[in-house]
Amino acid sequence: MGSALPLGDPAPADGALPDDLTIDPQRDFGVYLHVPFCRVRCGYCDFNTYTASELRGARQDAYADEVLREIALSRGVLAARGPLREAQTVFFGGGTPTLLPGGDLARMLAGIREAFGLASGAEVTVEANPDTVTPALAAVLADAGVTRLSIGMQSVVPHVLRTLDRTHDPEGVAGAVVAARGAGLDVSVDLIYGTPGESLGDWERSVRAAIALQPDHISAYALIVEDGTQLARRIRRGEIAAPDDDLQADMYELVDDLLGGSGFDWYEVSNWATAPEHRSRHNLAYWRGTDWWGYGPGAHSHVDGLRWWNVKHPAAYAQRLAAGESPAAARERPDAAARRLEDVLLRSRIAEGLAVSELEDTGRHAVASLIADGLIEGAAAVRGRVVLTRRGRLLADAVVRALTA
Repeated sequence: MGSALPLGDPAPADGALPDDLTIDPQRDFGVYLHVPFCRVRCGYCDFNTYTASELRGARQDAYADEVLREIALSRGVLAARGPLREAQTVFFGGGTPTLLPGGDLARMLAGIREAFGLASGAEVTVEANPDTVTPALAAVLADAGVTRLSIGMQSVVPHVLRTLDRTHDPEGVAGAVVAARGAGLDVSVDLIYGTPGESLGDWERSVRAAIALQPDHISAYALIVEDGTQLARRIRRGEIAAPDDDLQADMYELVDDLLGGSGFDWYEVSNWATAPEHRSRHNLAYWRGTDWWGYGPGAHSHVDGLRWWNVKHPAAYAQRLAAGESPAAARERPDAAARRLEDVLLRSRIAEGLAVSELEDTGRHAVASLIADGLIEGAAAVRGRVVLTRRGRLLADAVVRALTA
């Protein structure tokens, strides 16, 4: 059911923003809609998700209406602070959003459109497990205004999928891609590498299979063993080995080589696209620190440096909204030093990098040694930008420490 929510200051029951908060009408505004339902819990997953036996009175068939209540509340909160901004991006994440009927997802998107409007050319993404995607569902989503489907492929190797507790048939991924393409949707596929027992050959097989699907975008994430997950317990009991850092580095270099040789360019440490227009604009907005409102249990929001997060359980979320209250559990406003650290942490991950001039003195002085160590690109630094080399991407945390020491 996900990790514990962070601590923070109490959030007001009406959801009102602090009086001294200033909203820049020119800053992009995005929307995240969390759908917390899953058929089964994957052993590695630490997201705020719930199977049918864990809902404790919450109802999937009432969920869209509950989210629409939060959308209405958020519109009132933001309208009280000035002109409303159109949503540049909308992202349905989970959980498995496509466990809900397509009509429910369409209603939630219509609620965003009615409350804020969608910018011309807005990117609207829905995450999906391959076995939930049909031509009929894809058509409903496209008709509603969805532009992009992000398919959780993870691997095509059966023993890897079993270790991850993924239940989809790897042969079904191609059908999901065909359904999305038939509806005119852009397609992204997600992969995970470093699963215990996965060889470099297994990984190459999955990457080549993903490329053969001819998606617009591929994400490849290193498996992270989160405390409290079934996978962590299995490793602790010695049933399976922990991921091998050196092997994961080899896997990263392999995927970068294969994607680079197949027309994909990296634009963020774990993300590649066939062209700039196929990059995930929603995720880029997170890395660039723009504003977004997150709807649903456990969802996080950010406006002008203020962050807040909703109560975790779907039943508690529904109860708050039924009572006319904000579902926000708590909020915080990090100080300037914390914001600078996060800005370097996030923006150094993307191919455009960040300006050397935005670093503190110690960070600027570290640039020369990072170039000498092969961690940032010398030519980009001459142009005034910090851009990671591939070695730097593998050691991104070390680069950030040097830039923020």
